[in-house]
Amino acid sequence: MMTPAALNGFGSLISFILSISALRDWAKLLIIGSFFETCRRLLATLWSSTIDSFFLTASFEDYDDSYKWMMIWLSKQPSWKNVRNVNISTSERYLGHAPRSEEELDPSGKPKVSYLPAVSGSYTLWYKYTWMRITRISEPIPGWGPNNRDSLTISILARNHDILNTILQDAKKAYQDAQGSSITIYVSDSTNCWRELATRRKRPLDSIILDPGIRELIVDDAEDFLASKRWYAERGIPFRRGYLLYGAPGSGKTSLIHSIAGELELDVYIISLSRSGLDDTGLSELISDLPERCIALMEDIDAALHNSLSREDPPTPPNKTAEPIPIPSPGLPTHTTSRVSLSGLLNALDGIGAQEGRILFATTNKYSSLDPALCRPGRMDLHVEFKLASRHQADELFRRFYLPSSPKTPVDDDQEPNSNPAQSHPNGSTHDGGSSNLIDLGIPENTVDSPLPSPPACSEKYERVAPTYIGMRHRGHAPKLSSEQLSALAAQFASAIPEREVSMAALQGYLMSRKSRPLEAAREVSAWLQRELATKKAESETKS
Repeated sequence: MMTPAALNGFGSLISFILSISALRDWAKLLIIGSFFETCRRLLATLWSSTIDSFFLTASFEDYDDSYKWMMIWLSKQPSWKNVRNVNISTSERYLGHAPRSEEELDPSGKPKVSYLPAVSGSYTLWYKYTWMRITRISEPIPGWGPNNRDSLTISILARNHDILNTILQDAKKAYQDAQGSSITIYVSDSTNCWRELATRRKRPLDSIILDPGIRELIVDDAEDFLASKRWYAERGIPFRRGYLLYGAPGSGKTSLIHSIAGELELDVYIISLSRSGLDDTGLSELISDLPERCIALMEDIDAALHNSLSREDPPTPPNKTAEPIPIPSPGLPTHTTSRVSLSGLLNALDGIGAQEGRILFATTNKYSSLDPALCRPGRMDLHVEFKLASRHQADELFRRFYLPSSPKTPVDDDQEPNSNPAQSHPNGSTHDGGSSNLIDLGIPENTVDSPLPSPPACSEKYERVAPTYIGMRHRGHAPKLSSEQLSALAAQFASAIPEREVSMAALQGYLMSRKSRPLEAAREVSAWLQRELATKKAESETKS
């Protein structure tokens, strides 16, 4: 309790302070300033609340698929062409990847430009009688050099989410229509984030020629898995499926995966275990960030983890010394190799953080070198062997190769429409004009595969030397074959192929070199096989 003397002293101090006119003026300014600042903040909050009650704001980041939806949707809006500040682009990244119609191409056959929101700009447009403002921002990623992260913000004059849901549905449909007959390929970057690499056209399933039943086995199993999410949930089983495709190189493993991705309309995420700088933690992050419906692809898994998967380096011959390991020079950048271990891979595949709903495909050419823990059910549920080509596959490949072209395939300008169909072709085939069962390969028949053109005239002091090359030129025109002729040639071709001696890739390469000469392809395959098998034998003896 303060004494009367203390109270008198405190009162005297206050009186002294108030007697100073400058301090009184400062106190008045402080009070007035605080009052106006409080009012300003209240008004700003009130204004923001009022605006928020009438506007709906949505943000889209470039690492999310919805960002691509909106960019494609905006590029297709008619009102967007009236915007005064835009980015011009012919890139397919935001324009879709479906085959372009003639209206979307200029007279030279190149794609037309499209309008996209310029960075750091705001634009207004009307959509279905609704006003909206669009802002696109690009910000650098700290610590990652020149990389930027884009975002798109849309403010809509609306009280509820109905118009936003409509826009999202329209944008998604526009994206799906733009994708058309394509699938998207993703790879991981140095920050362990998924980035779009490219788009590829869907490959028809019937273009993959395998032993009977293999294609149907994998496709039916994958379709049944994708439709069984509820069944897995009711039984508490992780909703994951793994396929291990093993066998000889060039037997169609990767081609089948490409075709299945198109058939099931799934994007492909390539997991490169040998990527520089990738470790167990980064691998777990990548797999946990996979979307629910996708294909995760690990190619040549035996080679990617040769140390962990018991694929040892070949011993150094006694008459040779080991090559010294190069030492990087000071000041030059060094690249760290992958540090993924087998245990890290196993935990990433079926650990607690592993994504569910994805389909994993792994390929290998050396099945026996894989660790049993990697191949067990739950990680690799279905193991399918791909063998070298059979006679059945050779027959089907030949028929597929020389099928008639699509009616929409453009015909060369030098085709003569009134040429006599009942003529003997230079390669020895004859065909009767007017037959309804003729197979037209879509290539003019009146032009034969000619030798290389002679070099242009030059001074006699220079020697004329014909160019030297290896392989068959991508030129020539095929005859018209009837169905019976094609069947006979396919049978002749297949009968010359030994069972399980050459790969389908080798047969396809052989037919590619004779893509317009089916008679030669069937007649010369035996000689080609002798050379091919002799080369393989020599390579095998060299390795041993």
